[in-house]
Amino acid sequence: MYNKKNLTTNMGATVGDDNNSITTKNPAVTTLNDVHLLEKLTHFNAERIPERVVHAKGAGAFGFFIVTNDLTKYTCANFLNMPNKKTKVLARFSTVGGEKGSSDTKRDPRGFAVKFYTADGNYDIAGNNTPIFFIRDAIKFPDFIHTQKRNPKTNLPDYDAYWDFLSLTPESVFQVTRLFTDLGTPDGFRHMDGFGTNTFIWYPNLDNYYYVKYHWKTKQGVKNFSNDAAMEVGGKNPNYSVEDLYKNIATGNFPQWDLYVQILTPKEARDYKYNIFDVTKIIYEEDYPLIPVGTMILNELPNNFFNDIEQAAFCPGSIVKGVALSPDKMLNARAVLYSDAQQKRIGPNFAQLPVNSPVFDINNYQRDGAMNTSTLSAPNYFPNSFGGPTPDASAIKPTLKIEEGDLAQYDEAVIAIDYEQPRRFYEELTAEEKQALINNIKGHLGNALKRIQYRQTAVFYKVHSEYGSSVANALGLDIEKIRYLAEVSDEERAKLTS
Repeated sequence: MYNKKNLTTNMGATVGDDNNSITTKNPAVTTLNDVHLLEKLTHFNAERIPERVVHAKGAGAFGFFIVTNDLTKYTCANFLNMPNKKTKVLARFSTVGGEKGSSDTKRDPRGFAVKFYTADGNYDIAGNNTPIFFIRDAIKFPDFIHTQKRNPKTNLPDYDAYWDFLSLTPESVFQVTRLFTDLGTPDGFRHMDGFGTNTFIWYPNLDNYYYVKYHWKTKQGVKNFSNDAAMEVGGKNPNYSVEDLYKNIATGNFPQWDLYVQILTPKEARDYKYNIFDVTKIIYEEDYPLIPVGTMILNELPNNFFNDIEQAAFCPGSIVKGVALSPDKMLNARAVLYSDAQQKRIGPNFAQLPVNSPVFDINNYQRDGAMNTSTLSAPNYFPNSFGGPTPDASAIKPTLKIEEGDLAQYDEAVIAIDYEQPRRFYEELTAEEKQALINNIKGHLGNALKRIQYRQTAVFYKVHSEYGSSVANALGLDIEKIRYLAEVSDEERAKLTS
């Protein structure tokens, strides 16, 4: 019998000596025919796949989702078709801008991605811990992320690039304001809410559909660090959030989140004051209250971090019957490009890895490629007369009507309505929260060039005069110049501060 405790090569051959390579006696010259040495070192060279461009630092766990409410009148999704139905899930939490080895308590949005292993295939809700985002058109995304990364010349954080882009992109001001409150430094992953961020479609049949927004509410309670506390904790333990999640699950303190949705009919979406497909805006809960869906409980740690978490691939385009994509510009691009990113990062057959594989056999006509583990054989084409898989018309999605407009690159300028939601957010902060916001902005924006400080502070002033004045005073800026810059157009403001 093969002794499974024997050390072996990747091909299963028993290794006799793992401490000494094959060499000449004196001097010791390594020989090329030491197969075990070469296999060991070449594999070591390939042990790291590229880290995620964003969301590189993170942690995750398995668990289950249990339905608590009957929502079958809104969707025919199998995993939601009855109360008490359980579905296995994988959740991954992350910071957005930092590298894989960075501190996970830094001021940054947090990724909040959940993979449902449903009977109809995998469904990914790949969102963040914030209901909004910095930009509303994906064409700006590479530029935005470049400003969050290191300067290509100095390899240091670049405050000028960070604030230069944001101040030239005033649609970001709601997210910026939220990020620079203590919501930008959550106390670990367990104590933060999550959001699908984008708007999705639910449908019960081909004749009806609804628009939905996802909200994950932590049952541990929302807790945040102050800026000073986040820096102190991160300095002592840059893996605080990862460790907190793992330790609590390991000791049986399983974190839980309740899932809620906001639901609108197509007419309600058309009539709503704010564009529900604009990810820089929210749908207010007093207008469309949260409807409970179910509860997620994470109770299982990964057996191997690399296999189960690092290679986990999430994509907003991974949807199931009962769910469709809305006309959300950011979502439409994410649905395609996340999968492309995973193919480049992990490999073309990343979906065959156990963590990404659905709970049932895959039947399609895709063959071969690197790291293919599929047992599918002929035929490899459709249509065919050899009993190959065929489409099922019941999986067709409802028709989405395009009501107006030609295909073009439409300019979506920032207008007065874009400042309403960040204004309300600011006004609802307590005096203490406002002071923390100003202090946090001062500590970060204060590192940028003065002309950029003026431009960004003018954007804050457009949100609220008290907000802009407070930032101006904190940075020692001329308030009259701020007022003037707030009154001119975005183009003129950019020209005057360039």
